[in-house]
This record gives sequence, C-alpha cells and structure tokens, in this order.
Amino acid sequence: MSNESIPKLLKLKDYITLVGTTLGIIALICATIGTREFLSLGFFLISITLGTDLIDGYIARKTNTKNEMGKELDSLSDSLTFGIVPAVLTYQTFKTGSFYDIILIIGAICFAFGAILRLARFNISKNPGYTGVPTPVSALMLITFFYANFFYTLAMGDINYPFLEISSYSIPFFLILIGWFNITTYIHFREKDKTIYIVFIIFAPLCPIFGVIGISSPNLIISIFASIFFLGAFILAFLLIIRGFLLYFITTRKEKKLS
Repeated sequence: MSNESIPKLLKLKDYITLVGTTLGIIALICATIGTREFLSLGFFLISITLGTDLIDGYIARKTNTKNEMGKELDSLSDSLTFGIVPAVLTYQTFKTGSFYDIILIIGAICFAFGAILRLARFNISKNPGYTGVPTPVSALMLITFFYANFFYTLAMGDINYPFLEISSYSIPFFLILIGWFNITTYIHFREKDKTIYIVFIIFAPLCPIFGVIGISSPNLIISIFASIFFLGAFILAFLLIIRGFLLYFITTRKEKKLS
C-alpha cells in the first residue's frame, strides 16, 4: 500500500480518466430520472466517455506516465462507465412494466458482470492483445442499439413513441450475449488491432454528434438516416466480434501446426 497522498499519485491522464468517471456518474443519475430525454442524455454522456478512454490512454503512451494507480483507476472507471451505467440505462430504456422485466434485469446483471469480470482478468493477464470483447466496444453496441430505436421514435414524430416490440423483447438476450462476449476466451484481438481503432475513430465522435442532433428534434429524413446508421453500426460491431472468433481459431490452428 502506498502512503503517498492522492494528488501525488495522480498523473495528467488520471484526471482525464476522472472526467470520464464524472460523466458516468451523471449518466447514472440520468438513468434514475428515467424519462426518454434524460435516458438519451445518459447514453450521450457515455458516448463521450469513449473519447476520454481513448485520450487518457494516448496521453499515457505519449508522456510515458503509465503507473499502477492509473491502471487501477482506469479499470474501476471503465467498470462504471462501460459496465454498470450502460446496463442500468438499458434497463430503464427498454423496461415494459411487465413480468418480462425480470428477464431484462437478468440481462442487465449479466452485461455488468461481463464487463467487470473482463476488466479484472485484463488487470492480471500477461498475454498481449485482448481476450474477449473490450468493454468500450460492448458499451458502444448498447449506445448504437439505443440510438437506432431513439431516432426511430423521432421519425414517428414523438420522442416518447414506443420502441419497436422486437427491440424491447430482444435486448435482454443481447445483454446476456454481449456479457458473454466480454469474458469468453474464444474471441481474441491483437494488441494493436487497426480495425478496432478505426471503428472507434469513426463511431466515438459520431455518437455524441448524433446525440446532439437528436436533442434538436431533427426532421423525418435525418431521423430515418440516423436510425439506419446506428442500426448498421450495431450490426458492424457484431461482424467485428465474429472476426474476433475467426482470428482466434486461425491463430490457434497456426500454433498447433508449429507445435
């Protein structure tokens, strides 16, 4: 245990991490309010934390200020912003007020557990690359799924228009599946996987941009385009995960041939 004061232990990158943590806490408060407007704001804030997560890592590499304090702080922050908060926001968004909500609660718990357990394993892992789907990617999947439905309601002319039933009844199973994606050992990404970085470079800034557009009550054409865009992003994320499966089996097969 370090006896140093907290300010001495924190580096510049750690303060960026704490900004993301603060946004996550505000997003959680939005979830407790529970109106469609505040739920949209909550997902909007989580989409911004995707950016802070990239920035703190970039600063750590450029300034060579990686430290154990920062590693633990980043992991704890990611557990909140990419695990617990998206799970609560998703539950509040898609709950139906029926018995089916119990299944949704189970899905939300599985999603949060998947993120937390993956981050804990990552902290003790000595292997290069990523085993399981990184938590920012799984959070991004929920963000895109929400906004695909959110812009659908705007296209219908009312922010409080009911989401498609297929979305409400399929989301618990998506939550469970994504939680499993986090912890499975059958998905592997290289340490510097360009595809992951490209996806983040494209969608990390676009999610909050479209979030602002949603607040401004866009017209029918923009709403339909945005809904299709986010649905496509959600599907793309699944394709990326499938690619991770294939990469794992290809790598495993090569290792068996070499041994």
